[in-house]
Amino acid sequence: MNVGFLGELGIRAAFGLSALGAIIGGAVVGMATIGAWKKAIMMKKSPSFLLLAFAGQPFSNTIYGFITMNTLMAAGAAGTLNDFQLLFMGLFAGIGIGSACYVQCCCGAVAGEAFVETGQGYGQYLIIIGICETLALLSMVFTIMYA
Repeated sequence: MNVGFLGELGIRAAFGLSALGAIIGGAVVGMATIGAWKKAIMMKKSPSFLLLAFAGQPFSNTIYGFITMNTLMAAGAAGTLNDFQLLFMGLFAGIGIGSACYVQCCCGAVAGEAFVETGQGYGQYLIIIGICETLALLSMVFTIMYA
């Protein structure tokens, strides 16, 4: 089947909006990580490289967007979804994945600051970040299930 403009827009939106959330969130968590390292140095503490786990979070969400885009592309080529379905599935999947990534990065920003100040709670912070990650995964999985 030949996918029209709206279908192509939806397919690309799945990845583009996921990547946008990762870019904006990555900037937030990246700046916060640098600030947390600065604070650690000013407190005469060694800057912990454990904070890189918080700063590296956005990468997985761009992969989820890419997988979703490829799935929608295959569904469009097979003719199982029409242009409007592709448009709205791509838009909503991209918004879901990108938003979850942004929120995940905001949590990571706060987690890095808290870890530097207290030196405790690292595992708990990762759990909260993992919950946000799960929301992005669910956006991808549910889109793939219905594609």
